[in-house]
Amino acid sequence: MNRHEKDVAAIAAQVKGLYNQREPFRIFHGSTNSTRHSVFDRKKIVDISHLKFVLNVDSESRTALVEPNVPMDRLVETTLKYGLIPPVVMEFPGITVGGGYAGTSGESSSFKYGFFDRTINYVEMVLANGEVVVASSTERPDLFNGGAGACGSLGVTTLVEIQLIEAKKYVETTYHPVTSMPAAVEKLQNVMKCKDQYDYIDGILFSRTKGVVITGHLTDEASKNKPIRTFSQAQDPWYYLHARDCISKGDVPVTEYIPIDEYLFRYDRGGFWVGYSAFRYFYVPFNGLMRRYLDKYFRTRMLYAALHASRHSQPFVVQDLALPISNASEMVEYTDKALGIYPLWLCPLRQSPPPTFNPHSLDGMLDDKSTKPMLNIGLWGYGPSSRDAFLKINRNLEKKLRELGGMKWLYASTYYSETEFWDIYGHDWYNDLRQKYHANSLPSVYDKVKTDIEAETRALKSSWWLRFLSCWPISGFWSFWKARTSGQHILADKSRWEPIEEKDRKHLG
Repeated sequence: MNRHEKDVAAIAAQVKGLYNQREPFRIFHGSTNSTRHSVFDRKKIVDISHLKFVLNVDSESRTALVEPNVPMDRLVETTLKYGLIPPVVMEFPGITVGGGYAGTSGESSSFKYGFFDRTINYVEMVLANGEVVVASSTERPDLFNGGAGACGSLGVTTLVEIQLIEAKKYVETTYHPVTSMPAAVEKLQNVMKCKDQYDYIDGILFSRTKGVVITGHLTDEASKNKPIRTFSQAQDPWYYLHARDCISKGDVPVTEYIPIDEYLFRYDRGGFWVGYSAFRYFYVPFNGLMRRYLDKYFRTRMLYAALHASRHSQPFVVQDLALPISNASEMVEYTDKALGIYPLWLCPLRQSPPPTFNPHSLDGMLDDKSTKPMLNIGLWGYGPSSRDAFLKINRNLEKKLRELGGMKWLYASTYYSETEFWDIYGHDWYNDLRQKYHANSLPSVYDKVKTDIEAETRALKSSWWLRFLSCWPISGFWSFWKARTSGQHILADKSRWEPIEEKDRKHLG
């Protein structure tokens, strides 16, 4: 029995013991990229944080055998040595393989490949009764598909085999200016038809009248008259600011080359643009000098550590809204009037067929084999300062999204009632799975993602410490200290890539 098998056997024994005692449990992964505030009993935790290794990369079959807590940057580093990369790579380097399966993960290649779980061949899972099983599209396909996006509520994922594709040295990246959300939708629909021409597509809407659609093409050759850009070093610009600068020069598309790993994690510094809120909070000048000086604190691993320490996620609107692309302009018109939050991230998605917790539309099928494309809108910014107004705006946002045939990603705070939630995501198919695979003792998806407003209010009223933490600037300094002592900056430092010449020689020949 090898190390992995021994670890899984120990996890299975613990899970079986809890099952026999009829005790529900939660899974500890060692890190999280959820923005929800969670409270749980540490005595009822199954720790799988030690499952964090890439066990094998097979160049011939183009697959990788990976434990669930391997983060994206370590996975890409490993597969690049074989000239391969995953088809879908989450843009934040600390997001793990297991999180990509149990949560919802769609990125700029998802218009082509779908969500991350659609690039997985099989998963090894410990069921809630301690049984170790394998699930794939041909073996227990209901568990395989149902477990995607189910937040670990059907069992504990312990191993994943993912597909790989050929890597190239660069992503030829072109910035296409647009002047409105309808114009962005039109451009996105046009470039999405060219799947053979583009490998990556996303966009940023900076305001009602200014945006960019960004296309990427994998290539080994960089044009001599086009620049090569990097975004991982302290002196580099934050990517969204660079994209804005590219379209400020006129209405002509701008093309450049980005090394493949730099492209995959281009939004790491600044966490897209959410890091700007920290400058705003502390009244620190938002300029290149200060961004460079504070660089280590504005990588996503550090930002998540600070977010959970400060509880800043509670007054902050952090939602990903997926809906039919034909309704996206109406959704943005609504968010503009209700919240006025910009920039917005635009990411086209190839949706998964239902039943699934991954976002999909009820009229999503074009025919028996294909689905209509969706567009994800990343809405991240400050909401109303009043708690009641904040809750009302989120509830209205959920209502509008449902009217337009869309679904939220479940990594963020969810304010649906239980009845509303199951009306949207479906109850019968999920309950059947929980019954069939002995998962009724585990917290349900709704139990995991719901926001218990009354409990949060009681906790705030009964705790002087939480009230103290909510005061400016105490909350900010506390989150800064917790992030600094978390050790996440060490992992962030490791995410800084080698120079392109060295990378070419070592990994891609």
